[in-house]
Parts: sequence; C-alpha cells; structure tokens
Amino acid sequence: MARIALDAMGGDFAPQATVAGALLALAELDPAHCIQLVGSTSVVEAQLRTLLEGELTTHAAQRDRLTIVEAPDVIEMTDKPSAVVRGKPNSSMAVGLRLQAEGRSDAFVSAGSTGAQMVASMVILRMHAGLERPAIVTLFPSARKPVAVLDSGANVDCSAEELVQFARLGATYVECVLGRPNPAVGLLSIGEEPEKGNAVTKEAHHLLQSSGLNFIGNVEGRDLPTGGTEREAVDVVICDGFVGNVVLKFYEAIAPLMIGTLRSAGVSAEQLQAGLKHLDYSEYGGAPLLGVKGVSIISHGKSSPRAIKNAVKVAAQAVVSGMNDQIGARLAAASENAA
Repeated sequence: MARIALDAMGGDFAPQATVAGALLALAELDPAHCIQLVGSTSVVEAQLRTLLEGELTTHAAQRDRLTIVEAPDVIEMTDKPSAVVRGKPNSSMAVGLRLQAEGRSDAFVSAGSTGAQMVASMVILRMHAGLERPAIVTLFPSARKPVAVLDSGANVDCSAEELVQFARLGATYVECVLGRPNPAVGLLSIGEEPEKGNAVTKEAHHLLQSSGLNFIGNVEGRDLPTGGTEREAVDVVICDGFVGNVVLKFYEAIAPLMIGTLRSAGVSAEQLQAGLKHLDYSEYGGAPLLGVKGVSIISHGKSSPRAIKNAVKVAAQAVVSGMNDQIGARLAAASENAA
C-alpha cells in the first residue's frame, strides 16, 4: 500500500487540477493505495464537493480513499525556496513532506515551486549518505523508449564525481520504476569521442568507465530524440542541471511547433493528438527528485488533472518498487567498493 501526500494547493491550476487529478489517479490505482490531500481544508472540501457533484460524479466511490490534511499556508512562486522551511512551516509543501519524514506517508507530489520543493525535500527528508546534491530525473520521449535525463534542473554546476552519482541514481530509477534491467548510461557531450567536451565531462567519462555501470560512452543531443546512437539504445543520459534544463525546455516547445506546422498543412486535430501524444509532458506526470531519503515528485507548474494523475501514479510505482531503499543500498555498495 502507498500513502501518497499530494500538495493540493501547488500549481497554476490548483486546487481544481490537483483534486481532480487525485480522483482520476485513485480510479486507476490499486484499491490499497490512498491519497492525502494537503492544503486548506475548507478550500479542498469545497473543490471535492464541486467535482463529485459535477463532471467527476462517477468517481464518488473514490472519496473514501481520500483524506484531507490541514495546511493553511501556501508557497507562492515568488517566495524564496528557503521560505517553505523557515517562513512558512505550515505550508502544504512543508506539511506534506513532514508526513513522510514522520512515517505517516510514503510519497509526496507537488506542482508548486521546484526550488522550494528541492530545498524542503533536502531539509525535511534529508539526503542519502555520501550525496551532497539531489538530481531531478525527467523522462524524455524518443523514437525508442523514453530516456531518463538527469539532472534536468536542480544543479546548474556539477563536479565529475556528482555526475557519476547522478548516473547511479538514474540507473536505479530506470531499473526500479521502468523495469529495465542493466540500463545503458550515456554522458551528454558535444561528440562521441572520450576527449570531446569540457574538463568536467572528460573527467566524468573517465570515472564512469570504472564505475561498474553499463556505461556506453558519450552521447550527443541528436541521440535524445532517437533514443540512442546508431549502434545502441540508451536508457539514462547524464548532464548538469544547466544543460539538462535547457534541453528540457527545448523539448517542451517541439510539440506546439509541430502542431502549428501540421495544422497549417491541413492535418486534423484528432490525428495530431494521436500522433504527438508521446511528446506531451502530462503523459509522464512528474519528475522524481532523486537522492533524498524518500519519494518527492516534482510536477510541471501548469499540470492538468491528467498530469497530476500520472504524477501520483509515478509516486505509487516508486513506493511499490522500493526505489528509495534500492538507491540507498547501491550508493552504500559503491562507497564500500571505492574504499
């Protein structure tokens, strides 16, 4: 059973999108799972009544698997990340993460401020031993299988050692959550040759060769849409958060560009929606913040109910698979081998 705390007040379209997404998720999840809606009780209850009396009336049976946890404060997108811990300890984000730290929940999902969630997760859940920074892993659609890219925005500057740690985090995630054994790991650079790239990338390449991971070498930007090189597929791609976030934002712009171009050529909306479904970020829902002692899922600020539903399902899979325990065990084993 997974108890998933959902930040009901986080995101541009909260609480309508978050509450509706919770009901949609419960309709698809195993009946043993439940959701804790964290936020202003009166606001969340009013939204639930509106939805269950209207468009989501068929989901009324899921109401018994929902509980509301009071959290009167709201983190604004303009707040500094530290505000979630120091200035607003009763925010929906801080309360939701504390539920997990206190053993009363198993995962947390939010579409609120990414920076605030990262800082709060590090402080409240704490980091796995041997790690200094967490990393955001995002699934990028490709011509093969989705590729897990990290870091996609948590750390703009990284050392070579941190990139190797990200590789271990990403490989564990792909094995546990996506079910791919011995995932292939690539290092994003400006050329396939080991000597290509900046100083950090070249050092990371050297370290990854002796890491024990299934490291296939450098990959280039063009290998992300294709899901690998001409020779082999890739499951995990490693880079610093500056590069990762730039690539992510570029990816997000591709679908609208293609839709506009094809519509002008007379392709129907139905055909477009079906053909470009895999490029929609809401298909994947949320990006796990890896490295913290727990499950913290970061969702897009503009998440729709469908995106929230899929983020909750990602959280449930992370809990059921034991991803967090696997990360701790593998990091500990890597530390012992290095010693």
